[in-house]
Amino acid sequence: MPGANASKPIVVVGDVIVDVIVRPRGARAPDSDTPASIERRPGGSGANVAAWLGQLGAPVRFAGRAGAADRAERAAELAAAGVDVRLAADPDRPTGAIVVVVGEDGERAMFTDRGANEALTAGDLPPSLLDGAALLHVSGYALFAPGPRAAALGLMAAAIERGIPISVDCASESFLRDASEFADWIAGATVCFANADEAAVLTGQDDPAAAAAVLAERHAVVALKRGGDGAIVTEGVRPLTERGQTPSGKGSEPVAPLSLPAVAATLVDPTGAGDAFCAGFLARWVGGADLAACAHAALETAAAAIAQPGGRPTPSPG
Repeated sequence: MPGANASKPIVVVGDVIVDVIVRPRGARAPDSDTPASIERRPGGSGANVAAWLGQLGAPVRFAGRAGAADRAERAAELAAAGVDVRLAADPDRPTGAIVVVVGEDGERAMFTDRGANEALTAGDLPPSLLDGAALLHVSGYALFAPGPRAAALGLMAAAIERGIPISVDCASESFLRDASEFADWIAGATVCFANADEAAVLTGQDDPAAAAAVLAERHAVVALKRGGDGAIVTEGVRPLTERGQTPSGKGSEPVAPLSLPAVAATLVDPTGAGDAFCAGFLARWVGGADLAACAHAALETAAAAIAQPGGRPTPSPG
């Protein structure tokens, strides 16, 4: 029934990160000083998705791992966004960190230390996380290291057992190049999110439409993020029985691929735009909206993300 899952929480698993955002003021000066603005902001792909879901008013439960020294601070940031936080404290590793160098054209270079995220365990992801859940969303970053991967795959198996649909964001082109089994790891996912570069790695197709078509042979819904070029969304060959209806509302008949333009926005910071896209899409999808409505919501949320600094929604005053 449309909307039946709207009041149930979306469970998100993924990284908690502190983003160190560097904006050089002028050309880099090798072996010397380059003036720059530098700020620290909360981030992490999974945590960002959870925060945007909370901002959109969707019930959301987040599980991850942070360093014991600042676990309370990281949890409070998510709770302020409306997230039900289940954040484990690591006694040995610090919270993960990423240095994001943003060029004048918005292009980013990211230097990543995943920290406590790489120590995520099955104990951090108990099956009880799924109680009453509408959907399990897994950030691909949780699948690249053996320990977190085993934990995440265990929770995904529990979700499949319970008939809870799964979405996966493929997360990182560079990490995917070293993860030849990634497609097998996410085979049980109903919804697959990827950007054009990630989709090319997974499918061997450089053309985004062709890549989306290949992914649609593996997943019931594919949402291909294309940045300033918008998005391609398509229904796959598998029926969406997990949600009780198809996005088209027409039984098991697939809908044609949709190519949608980006929503106009002033670029301030592209960090977290892909995470916001996932949140916007899922907030509508669990409520039974059709693919076009889900994609429009995704693109609108991504536009809101790039129009403000940092990867999380800007907190409301007060």
